[in-house]
Amino acid sequence: LQLVESGGDLVQPGGSLRLSCVATGLGAWGFNIAWFRRSPGKEREGVACISGDSSRKRYLEDVKDRFTIARDNRKNIYYLHMNDLKPEDTGVYYCAAGNTLTLDGRVYVYWGQGTQVTVSS
Repeated sequence: LQLVESGGDLVQPGGSLRLSCVATGLGAWGFNIAWFRRSPGKEREGVACISGDSSRKRYLEDVKDRFTIARDNRKNIYYLHMNDLKPEDTGVYYCAAGNTLTLDGRVYVYWGQGTQVTVSS
């Protein structure tokens, strides 16, 4: 399974972005998907995750009212909609696939290369 992220950009505070992650390979639909970020000077942290059938979602407390995770299993594309972006949201965002629905990155098996999000005026 391969994951490729896109959609990162430079955006002003208060702006919005939609990140996409395209999966190729057999069985992509069966995995739980998560988005992680690595911000400057901080440890990698899980931002949001979604179950294979989209029935369960979890969010990092700091983003739960601003970010929305979604997936389209027909197209094998996963999304992270980000609204009201703040400078502290700056970082490299990664999507990951695994068998456990969690924001703990240690259990995810497949990772993309990341896409840069910069929130600055």
